[in-house]
Amino acid sequence: MPELVGDLIHYKASQTPAAPALQFKDTTYTYAELAEEVSRFSAQLLEDGLQKGERIAIYLPKIPQAVVAMFGASRAGAVFVPINPLLKPNQVAYILKDCNVRVLITATDRFKLLREELEHCHDLRTVTLTDDKPLPDETHHLAVQRFAQEISTQKSLPNVIDADVAAIMYTSGSTGNPKGVVLSHRNMIAGANSVATYLVNTPTDKLLAVLPFSFDYGLSQLTTAFSVGAQVVLMEYLLPRDVIKAVARYGITGLAAVPPLWNQLADLSWPDEAAQCLRYITNSGGAMPIATTQKLQASLPNTDFYLMYGLTEAFRSTYLPPDQVNIRPESMGKAIPNAEVMVVREDGTECAPGEVGELVHRGSLVSLGYWNDPAKTAERFKPAPAKATELTLPELAVWSGDQVKRDEEGYLYFVGRKDEMIKTSGYRVSPTEIEEVLYSSGLIKEAVALGIPHPQLGQAVVLVMTHEQPIEERDILSAMQKELPNFMLPKAIYFVEALARNQNGKIDRKTLYTTYANIFEESEQ
Repeated sequence: MPELVGDLIHYKASQTPAAPALQFKDTTYTYAELAEEVSRFSAQLLEDGLQKGERIAIYLPKIPQAVVAMFGASRAGAVFVPINPLLKPNQVAYILKDCNVRVLITATDRFKLLREELEHCHDLRTVTLTDDKPLPDETHHLAVQRFAQEISTQKSLPNVIDADVAAIMYTSGSTGNPKGVVLSHRNMIAGANSVATYLVNTPTDKLLAVLPFSFDYGLSQLTTAFSVGAQVVLMEYLLPRDVIKAVARYGITGLAAVPPLWNQLADLSWPDEAAQCLRYITNSGGAMPIATTQKLQASLPNTDFYLMYGLTEAFRSTYLPPDQVNIRPESMGKAIPNAEVMVVREDGTECAPGEVGELVHRGSLVSLGYWNDPAKTAERFKPAPAKATELTLPELAVWSGDQVKRDEEGYLYFVGRKDEMIKTSGYRVSPTEIEEVLYSSGLIKEAVALGIPHPQLGQAVVLVMTHEQPIEERDILSAMQKELPNFMLPKAIYFVEALARNQNGKIDRKTLYTTYANIFEESEQ
């Protein structure tokens, strides 16, 4: 098994060269063909004088060139930086400047939109374009060239080891600038092996990539598939129904998505062709509502459900096996293979069963910290709890900031983020618990519970939700009163057409909080 990300495709090409590796629309690349494309691109980078460890940004949708660029950069000893294709020019420029990107891979139309911002990216020296459209007249200080030119692929590769940096993944922040999570080759290979182990991936699998590669969960579809010689189908979908059609059309066996997309897919009909081929689905990026799980199970009776929890700083932490989904559907499971997940008090001692504490993750998946940000790195990456005193060097773990609890059998349950817990009338309230009741009622489509500053209560529960059928506030309150105590009931309810989302498709709680932060101050005036 390769130890470096850039070797994954070539390793499988040496074993099964004719096996399908990547599909985009009606074009399929075998492992041998994809390896040749990766070699050509890495040779181009080395020909242009790339130095080991320099950063290469990829600002593209999910197309084959994006895959070739990431793995080609890695093979050439560079650090690849996938940028969400939905980001605006100023956001892209921030990332390019923050990690001193040397080479930008993008399309001509995107390059034209970025031109003014790129004037200020002084470390950037080359833009490589993936199409043949005419260039703008003025390209400033940049060398502009075409993608994967015909040059010799017999270039001497730099010496890279598994402790070297492989990628920088920028977390999507709704307030302030995003942070770059630094991943080593060891992190990424360990993550791919761990996930492939519990998902029981084999070369016969075909995974549908619908999530952006700038999202670690989306990038995982590539590394996990290539680690076992499986196939990936790239897709940019417009409507949720397009995802289901693609599952049926391509015979997809594995589908990964986040809760907002699963909520939409659960309300659609799944044709027999899709239900028969889909071996498993996975969820991460937030808790899957039980009602959504039940709807999907009714549509996909032969599909295994894996409910997962992950951190960009440690890739993936826990999963709930399919045989436990109906027994404890609200659980986030146990640690993935080759990781230890602890629930600890503020002093680092382990919590008792049922006691709420902070989730701490240790092991080979713990990343190398935040790029060029020692202060934030020190906040999140701290010595692992309960380390043997005889070990004099500190082992760093990720202190997640997430509040969880463990039951008597060792299964974990998400309670809420430290900064999202609602403190009202002297009580600590989990927004997840409130939202679960709302989903179970069947009255709403999506919901977020927020803790908004209140002059008497400290914080008050505020609901922001979407719905498909006309509904009154009293119906919402009536459903909640049956399941929740009075202190957990909302003081305000807002119906909106759509909930704010970040670039990875997850509900953007911070933006929603900012929108409603002053409602009780305003009502007092």
